[in-house]
Amino acid sequence: MKGFPDLPPLWWLGSIVLIYLGEWVLPSVHITLDVLTALSWVVFLSAVAVIAWSGLWFLKKKTPIEPHLTPKTLIIEGPYRLSRNPIYLALVMMTVAFALKTGSVIGLAVAAGLWWILDRRFAAPEEALLRTTFGKEAEGYLSRTKRWM
Repeated sequence: MKGFPDLPPLWWLGSIVLIYLGEWVLPSVHITLDVLTALSWVVFLSAVAVIAWSGLWFLKKKTPIEPHLTPKTLIIEGPYRLSRNPIYLALVMMTVAFALKTGSVIGLAVAAGLWWILDRRFAAPEEALLRTTFGKEAEGYLSRTKRWM
């Protein structure tokens, strides 16, 4: 859809809607255990913390957080020491948390699909932009830090 914002949080929201729709159209095996509900909250809150921590680095470095904009600074500190894409990883974690909370097996497949979309649509092009913008500095960072974990 032309003019529709192509942003990772919207893809995440779509994954949650897809889980709901998938469960309504194709009911799957539901596993309901209190431990899964507790685990879902731990995963979800951890993901929110990672997003907040990552977002603070964008503010601190005064560089745009939107994926299609050219970065002003290469962020290699904080969560970016551990993963080149901590926010995307957190969005996938939030989808897994939702799947765990609802006991949805379909939700786990949706989480895998979201990971693939974020990897191909956002992470790979962003890395190319980092190489173009920051050259050898980006190459060094990309070679020593895993894309996901």
